[in-house]
Amino acid sequence: MANVYEDMTTEALDAEIEHLQKQADEIRAQNVSLDMARGKPSAEQTALARPMLDLLTSETKLEDGAAIVDNYGTPDGLPSARALAAQILGVEPANIVVSGSSSLNLMHDVVTHGFTNGVAGNKPWCQQGQVKWLCPAPGYDRHFTVTAHLGIKNIPVPMHEDGPDMDMVQRLVESDPSVKGIWCVPKYANPTGVTYSDEVVRRFASLKPAAPDFRIYWDNAYCVHGFGEKDDALLNVFDALADVGATDLVYEFGSTAKVTFPSSGIAFVTASASDMAEVRKAFGVSRVSPEKFSQLAHVLFLKDLDGVKAHMAKHAAIVAPRFALVEQKLTDGLADLGIAKWTHPHGGYFVSFDGPEGSARKIVALMSELGVKLTPAGATWPYGDDPHDTNIRIAPTYPSLEELGQALDIFVIAVRLVSARLARAKRA
Repeated sequence: MANVYEDMTTEALDAEIEHLQKQADEIRAQNVSLDMARGKPSAEQTALARPMLDLLTSETKLEDGAAIVDNYGTPDGLPSARALAAQILGVEPANIVVSGSSSLNLMHDVVTHGFTNGVAGNKPWCQQGQVKWLCPAPGYDRHFTVTAHLGIKNIPVPMHEDGPDMDMVQRLVESDPSVKGIWCVPKYANPTGVTYSDEVVRRFASLKPAAPDFRIYWDNAYCVHGFGEKDDALLNVFDALADVGATDLVYEFGSTAKVTFPSSGIAFVTASASDMAEVRKAFGVSRVSPEKFSQLAHVLFLKDLDGVKAHMAKHAAIVAPRFALVEQKLTDGLADLGIAKWTHPHGGYFVSFDGPEGSARKIVALMSELGVKLTPAGATWPYGDDPHDTNIRIAPTYPSLEELGQALDIFVIAVRLVSARLARAKRA
């Protein structure tokens, strides 16, 4: 669709800018203060897990089979917690470790181990010169920060509607031994909401890396976070590996951060038997024992995968109307102007929005002036460098519905005003 503002007469465009500027000035005078910066659960969502807080008392039996909860030991996590995590990821409990509350922390530790000690008996990356990492973009800024912090060179890979550009991934992974990893959020990806197709998962499983210490970092953060009428299906990457007789290629991560309580959930990692033996050894340097009271509480509360699904259905009832409101507001305010496009996810926590080239930083800055905090423009690309300055991550879950509607109304005005100004600037 053609950009309506670029097709307007100069007189009409100037009138539109004046009208939109007046609306922005009126909003500025209201001293609004709204936050859509991060994908945080709302208070309604975290309240769903409050009954879990009542399950541990001074009378609770602090044993889990042979494991003791109130003392050292069980470095892999409680057997019942490992079984629950294994059900969530669709893997065997034998190859899973439950530790801490943050999957990002586990990812950081696994990547750092590769950097300082090496993977699978190979030289540490810090001794191999410049090493590289593939970063599907737009993607998760905190992933990119982990590798950038270690001096690893982040390389953006375009995201398509079925996952990363696998032709590019395959070419780089199979031809360049300095490529050591790729970040992946395979279901309801951050921020696009894309779920990798079966073909994409199979192509990942069939990779023949040039580097023996290359691994796929499979952050399955939203595997149970559907809210649409039909939950997206994601092919189990370990099943795909088995189909082609491959192993030692994937680390998979997950957590209950957005199932129960952010920062107070349980986090887990799984991989092949040999890779997990190395992970356990590395974790053993800094971990005597995980925090097991939280693990026990989660098992008592969620019980099993059916319990997780029932709990997440309650989340979906809260989250779905927010995403429906995003779709409604953006469609009503922008769909007929030819100045924007956005994703339509069936789950997860984000909508990926693209405005005209050169607009994202201006829109985010204007939103800040008008009292609405968004994720910084460029954050969805490595080093904050969106090459076309178009992408903005919309996080609808944290505000109330009323606040979200207000923020989206302001967002529509900001997008229209910035887009109109850009169209006018081309005529100067």
